[in-house]
Amino acid sequence: MTTRIPSHQLSSGLYVSGRPEQLKERQPTMASRAVPYTGGDVKKSGELGKMFDIQVTDQANTKLPSRPSSSSQPNSGSVRSGSNSGPVKKTSGPLPLQPTGLITSGPIGSGPLSNRRSGQLDYSGSGSGSVKAGYGSAVTSLGEDVKVGFRVSRAVAWVAVVLVAVAAVVGPLFIGMIWNCVWGRRGLLGFVKKYPDTELRGAIDGQYVKVTGVVTCGSIPLESSYQRVPRCVYVSTELHEYKGCGGKPANPKHRCFSWGSRHLEKYVSDFYISDFQSGLRALVKAGYGAKVAPFVKPATVVNITKGNRDLSPSFLRWLADRNLSSDDRIMRLKEGYIKEGSTVSVMGVVRRHDNVLMIVPSTEPVSTGCQWSRCLLPTYVEGLILTCDDNQDGDVVPV
Repeated sequence: MTTRIPSHQLSSGLYVSGRPEQLKERQPTMASRAVPYTGGDVKKSGELGKMFDIQVTDQANTKLPSRPSSSSQPNSGSVRSGSNSGPVKKTSGPLPLQPTGLITSGPIGSGPLSNRRSGQLDYSGSGSGSVKAGYGSAVTSLGEDVKVGFRVSRAVAWVAVVLVAVAAVVGPLFIGMIWNCVWGRRGLLGFVKKYPDTELRGAIDGQYVKVTGVVTCGSIPLESSYQRVPRCVYVSTELHEYKGCGGKPANPKHRCFSWGSRHLEKYVSDFYISDFQSGLRALVKAGYGAKVAPFVKPATVVNITKGNRDLSPSFLRWLADRNLSSDDRIMRLKEGYIKEGSTVSVMGVVRRHDNVLMIVPSTEPVSTGCQWSRCLLPTYVEGLILTCDDNQDGDVVPV
């Protein structure tokens, strides 16, 4: 059985054996195009010149030397012969644009630059929804007022937190110290007033007691220095001066706009006290350098002000006896005393020696303890505590 070999006719009319070749459609070849050197001339830079409305030379119509067809090259694929390849198809249409290095947003032909020749710039304003006439994206639309704030670093924030914590701890302590300095004396007087009285008959040696009774002078009676009050067991005379802005200080520690102590006299001697409860009499050892804490409020006997400069002869004599000047100063003289027959409260330690009952100073400071109702810390007092609530001008018990 013979096999028939297929044959076909070429375009030249020649019959050849074999099946006709299926010519594949060639993809359009993009011709490369050399970009000429512009030398900085905008008119020769293509699309860049169009952006600035400058007439540029049409380099797209410049004829370039044609490149040989790929069919004429040897080993060009399935084409066996240059004469048998047929006509070469040419691509039609404008040549593609070459990259110029200009960065644009959006597709070519869109954006504000595409409408530059017509003089129209479109920009939709944000927020208001209206078109800003005559302006482009280079203009910023300002809306609300300027908002001003502050920002600190983390280290500064931590320092602030630490300072607040320290102030929260130190602040109450500082206030408490000031409170105790102002009200400490009154708290001590309240402690002495509330302390229970002790009957001397049942008191034992070494017991800390509080005895309230009438006092009598000992072997050495005292006399006040200015009023000359006789037979006292305690006397005090204080001269205070007021310092203004440029006045003379009464002492080295005297501050401006305050009263300062210029002269001070305080004396106390041994005396006797008769217990109200038992009637027993005890010797209070306050003399010979003993530690005594008197709480006796003095009274003002002389007050020299700017409007009252008339000094009494007795006050001038008192100043002269102590070598004190009487120049232009604001002065105040206070005097306090405990006269024989006055009612006094004494706090000390009981001592018995050869049938003699004595009250002597304590060897250790006495503490008032915490007074929580008054927010007062413990106050310590050394020596004998001596208080007198009687009025200096009031009647005394005759002895």
